[in-house]
Amino acid sequence: MNIISSKENEYIKHIRKLKEKKFRDQNNEYIIEGLKMVEEAIQEKAQIKNIIICDDCEKTGSIPKDLMYEIAKYNCISVTKKIFELLTEVVNPQGIIAIVGKESKETNIDKEQEIILALDDIQDPGNLGTILRTADSVGLKQILVSKGTADAYNPKVVRSTMGAIFRIKIIECENLEIKLKELQKDSYKILVTSLQTKQSIYDVKYNKTVIVIGNEAKGVSENIQKIADKKVKIPMLGKTESLNASVATGIILYEYVRQKIGK
Repeated sequence: MNIISSKENEYIKHIRKLKEKKFRDQNNEYIIEGLKMVEEAIQEKAQIKNIIICDDCEKTGSIPKDLMYEIAKYNCISVTKKIFELLTEVVNPQGIIAIVGKESKETNIDKEQEIILALDDIQDPGNLGTILRTADSVGLKQILVSKGTADAYNPKVVRSTMGAIFRIKIIECENLEIKLKELQKDSYKILVTSLQTKQSIYDVKYNKTVIVIGNEAKGVSENIQKIADKKVKIPMLGKTESLNASVATGIILYEYVRQKIGK
């Protein structure tokens, strides 16, 4: 296997460009990094286009032999440590990166799902990644995201999902409000969080419900608040008035889990 040692190599330039959203969109692919993520991508049969390995890792054997056996089935590229450092975005890299093709853009919503999660302009990549991971943990297979929500294929988001990115269909909505109105016609109830209600998340039933999580600073947009069927809040005993968006999502989703188990 030839070892790439020049940053002027065209494919190295291509990988570096994938750190920007416009290039991810143009090429319909994104970057994953680390042993666990690459292993998850292989297990989930993701569209792995290339696997890039730091030459030092091959020499030291820091990549497990069983994983190396699986990696060998793909198109692999070896690079020097200096080049790998140009590609990585983590402090202590594990010496392995993969380029993965995005799933084809889906606009069809699975309306057999008991609950649907919708994100209204979530901005923080860490929050988005954690929300995807939490949704995966409760068995959700799809998430609606507004046009203003952070890019789900941002490297930080992808790392935060810990593999959930391969299992959840991300449906990008040009206009989330219109999409929610369509779901109301299919008998779904729209649930939003709000401080302007006495009803708590423990007072409602989560059957045929779309749970909308709002922007970190502004909450759920006013237009979506207006069409909501249910407004709830998370009861808090301390002085804090609001919670991190990913924490709030986890609390609500696991109330759904509690009710489902209770059945």
